[in-house]
Order: sequence, then structure tokens, then C-alpha cells
Amino acid sequence: MTHPAPTAALLQQRLQQVLQPSQLEVVDESAQHHGHAGANGTGFGTHFRVRITAGAFAGKSLVARHRLVYDALQDFMVQGLHALAIEAQTPTV
Repeated sequence: MTHPAPTAALLQQRLQQVLQPSQLEVVDESAQHHGHAGANGTGFGTHFRVRITAGAFAGKSLVARHRLVYDALQDFMVQGLHALAIEAQTPTV
């Protein structure tokens, strides 16, 4: 069964639901990875950058923060999500 490629909007919606961030930006950088491993030839839906600030990251290591993001987006892996560049921060008080 073929799944449609994920979009930045779908990833953003999922991250909003799961991690309830105070700041969130999801950018599709797939076009910059044309010809690279995991690229699907369309220029979208495979490589994303996530900039996220969430209280859920408080007290967690960088690896644990990244794991929370990957876990939230796991369903999109079968849809062609190949790579994530993650910038995960806690809110400043």
C-alpha cells in the first residue's frame, strides 16, 4: 500500500497534539537533498527540520528530547519521512 508523502503541516499538527510546544517550526528541506539517500525524487516529504520549544523537554537530555520528537512522528516513517534535523529546547522562564 502506497502512502502519500508527509507534509510539514501534518508533522506540525502531530507535534502540537503530542508535545504541546510553546514554539514550533517545521520546514520541508527535501529539495535540498535531491539525489541523496531517502530522497523520493519529488523534492518534498522526505527531509525535515524541526525547531521546537516544549515544557515536555524539561530535565531531559538532548537525546531524550530527540527521542520524544521521533516517537511522536514514528507513523510518518512508513510514509517516506527519511531524515529529521531537530532543534529541541525548553522554554526560558
